[in-house]
Amino acid sequence: MLFWILVAALTAALAVILLYPLLRGAKAAENIRAGEAAVYRDQLRELDRDLDGGLITPEEADYARAEIGRRLIAVFADEPAETPKPARHHRFTEAFVLLVLPVLGLCLYLTTGRPDLPSQPLEARLENPGNDVAVLITKAERHLAEKPDDGKGWDVLAPIYFRTMRVNDAQLAYRNAIRLLGPSPVRLDGLAETLMAVSDGVVTEEARQVLEQSLTLEPDNPRARFYIALSMEQAGRPNEARQAFETLAKQSPSDAPWLPLVNQHIAMNGGAPAGTDPAAPGANLAAPGNPTQQDVAAAETMSAGDRQQMIRGMVESLDAKLSEDPNNFEGWMRLVRSYAVLNDKDRAAGALKRGLAAFPPPGEQGRQLLALARELGIATEEATQ
Repeated sequence: MLFWILVAALTAALAVILLYPLLRGAKAAENIRAGEAAVYRDQLRELDRDLDGGLITPEEADYARAEIGRRLIAVFADEPAETPKPARHHRFTEAFVLLVLPVLGLCLYLTTGRPDLPSQPLEARLENPGNDVAVLITKAERHLAEKPDDGKGWDVLAPIYFRTMRVNDAQLAYRNAIRLLGPSPVRLDGLAETLMAVSDGVVTEEARQVLEQSLTLEPDNPRARFYIALSMEQAGRPNEARQAFETLAKQSPSDAPWLPLVNQHIAMNGGAPAGTDPAAPGANLAAPGNPTQQDVAAAETMSAGDRQQMIRGMVESLDAKLSEDPNNFEGWMRLVRSYAVLNDKDRAAGALKRGLAAFPPPGEQGRQLLALARELGIATEEATQ
């Protein structure tokens, strides 16, 4: 019963708040007219004083008195353009506020709400979190606050932090898991990814050392090998990067999900994707905008600034070609990654959205584009809308 009393009180208070401007409007209009009339009457009295003082002639006084009188009459004239409508013109609005709005709100509450359920405090929700990720994280954090030496807890929480974009928390969780449970390829790769996420996708020296440690535990770890090859590419060593990517492609299964991305980087560094004949005419043009061997040779003799300008020109050329012919999946993968490497996240997000328009997310190629965006730290929410 108390609940419904509160609902009625809140409804009445809200109705008063909404109706106040409407009820106040007519009174405000009357005050305005009274004020205007008082001004014109003061002008008439001042006009008489000026005439008595000899400041104006009788003819000028008559003309001014006629003009003021006309304006005074206009204030009270029954003209729709100047006289506000009576308050009854707001009756429909008042009825809507007083009747329809509360009834509509009550119907929505009874339809979508559950007034029969008691409130559930945080402790009760922690006992049965269901699929609520926020509650799961809170429960794990409380557990680790009481038992900070629980390595398995940190091991479980670290990837959840990373998926929810809490990169710094994920980095701390991975470090704690490694300290308490020892290094493993999964933990080391996860730590390296957090370090790269903090540095906007750049494979830092610390991340490279972590990846090399992961390879000592699992030499065939494709994730660590890919990132190490990427570090060579980012360091301006295209030949070494191409060789590392080509080795990874040769040792990967033909249906490996990372193979299209590896082939993209092989092409970016002047090679031919796995499964093509490098000597075949046009083999290095499998995706539009690939650098030719002459481009790679010229880039090796350029300064860092000229090389960066050349790369930007090639990326913009690829962008233009994809705008004309969007049905090139590898081209979109290359364009998104290229903008990310150039630290142009806005254009990377735009390229992702355009690529998803050509290859929607329900398909395998669309899912690969989204996976690449997450790997590069590009927001995917707007692209999928």
